[in-house]
Amino acid sequence: MTDHDDEPELAGYEPIPPRRGPRPVIVMMRVVVVLAIIGLVLPGILVTATTASATATSACAVYIQMDAPDSVGQRVAFELWSPIGPGWNCYSVAFGGNETLVKAFGLIPVGFAPERNQPEPSDS
Repeated sequence: MTDHDDEPELAGYEPIPPRRGPRPVIVMMRVVVVLAIIGLVLPGILVTATTASATATSACAVYIQMDAPDSVGQRVAFELWSPIGPGWNCYSVAFGGNETLVKAFGLIPVGFAPERNQPEPSDS
């Protein structure tokens, strides 16, 4: 009598060793999780960067018209190492190609906001 007499459908069956161990499955799951996190975070980063660039460009155009009307162009750049610090900077471009810093917007640029003169409090 053999081991397979009770179950004739298993006669001649030899177990096949598993093709993958637990290690490749864990690595594959980690790759899928990392790709999912990138898929969730990357669109937010791209939208934020695009919005900040558009805001800095439009605000720079207004500041150039006010502060450097004789300039021939403008340049907006995000710089990590600038004279003011990291952030968006607005430069006016003169006729000879010289650039002058007009406004530093910081890490999160805001639209044009004219500086308001605060009225002095009255003594009454």
